[in-house]
Amino acid sequence: MAAKSVCVFCGSRMGSHERFRGLAEAVGRGLAERGATVVYGGGALGLMGVVSNAAIDVGGQVTGIIPTFLRHAEVQAMNLTRTIVTDGMLDRKQAMIDLSDAFLILPGGLGTLDELFEVLTWRQLGQIDKPIVLLGEAGFWEPLLALIEHTIDQNFAGASIRELFASAETLDAAFDALGLAESRARQS
Repeated sequence: MAAKSVCVFCGSRMGSHERFRGLAEAVGRGLAERGATVVYGGGALGLMGVVSNAAIDVGGQVTGIIPTFLRHAEVQAMNLTRTIVTDGMLDRKQAMIDLSDAFLILPGGLGTLDELFEVLTWRQLGQIDKPIVLLGEAGFWEPLLALIEHTIDQNFAGASIRELFASAETLDAAFDALGLAESRARQS
């Protein structure tokens, strides 16, 4: 089943490779072209801003969810289809989870990792059953994937945790894993 809304977790910074920006643009544009609403952290800076602007530029629907205290720190995006302001980070994550059918994780920092591990844990505990897909550039997720293997090797997790998420090497593979392989615009 195709995801109608995809939460994109990613950085409020651009990162060290120009390819991260290109990936964020392609994700925002691709989700919008496939008819999926983009749900994200509501900021205008970094990869978050690139994803949302790319989706909006091609007529996509974008829901930004931002806590009150971050409205200025992350510079709240003002051009969104819908903005939800929450009291704090926990409320923000809950709203992102509730409003999304799937999660696409791009490069980012501690906030991105926090959001990723939140949905991975919820999925492991059976609280959600929604696809989670890692998509990076320049080998960004390789250290995390190695750490996950290390937790399995050290018997802190079972091999079944590998099934909680997919790791895609291309945008097409990520969209496939989300059930968004074909553009709805091309189907009509």
